[in-house]
Amino acid sequence: MTRVPEADGGDTGATTFELREVSVRRGATLALDRVSLTVRPGERVAIIGPSGAGKTTLIGLLNGTALATSGEVRALGCSYRHASARRIRATQRRIGTIHQRFDVVAQLRTVHNVNAGRLGVWPFWKAVLSLVLPREVHGAREALEQVGIADKLHERTGDLSGGEQQRVAIARVLVQRPDAILADEPVASLDPTRGLEIMELLLDISAGAGTTLLASLHDVDMALDKFERVIGLRSGAIAFDKRREELADDEVRTLYTIERTDEPSAAED
Repeated sequence: MTRVPEADGGDTGATTFELREVSVRRGATLALDRVSLTVRPGERVAIIGPSGAGKTTLIGLLNGTALATSGEVRALGCSYRHASARRIRATQRRIGTIHQRFDVVAQLRTVHNVNAGRLGVWPFWKAVLSLVLPREVHGAREALEQVGIADKLHERTGDLSGGEQQRVAIARVLVQRPDAILADEPVASLDPTRGLEIMELLLDISAGAGTTLLASLHDVDMALDKFERVIGLRSGAIAFDKRREELADDEVRTLYTIERTDEPSAAED
């Protein structure tokens, strides 16, 4: 993939994401508390923890849509605190984010929703023209083929099932051609069978392209079964960060048991 020249010290390629003593405070609420972690290129990482643990806040920090109160967040070599706005936007174009609620426009045809992944690099005139006469249709079709719904290219997205809409969201990320994919509860709105299909699809895509994948999940069994590294969040802090084979069952149980008895300190997932 094309690398964008760095303006804040160079993209060494040694890490995809790095947090150093990062805290996020919203009023009196401490959403994240002195979190430090490193995610390297090609890693596939699951984040688990109860509701309110800080999972969504962490995803927002990594894609630059949430701001740290203190500490440093680096993505693909870019420091969100010190880089220029232009450099940050260039970095964000290299990160694909998939949300629980799909974020598709129901009224538009599937091809338009997929091509939304190209808006970060298209000039304004091309984006407007594509709404009338879709551009780069071949690329959109190829992405939909990868997710198994190429036949839905010209259908109204709102007429698709929930699982198909989530596949559209994944295809949108594919045409973006990111160096890293962040998935924020990507299967929570789907039934277990469809959810497993979507997660296996994401993992296959990540492995095939060597793309870093970091996913926050409520489904603990899925995280433990499918991911090589698991991070446990509790009350905005990291309770454990281990490879699956090193993680004891008691640590996972404790992650949730303690949260049910402690006073919550984080504001969101």
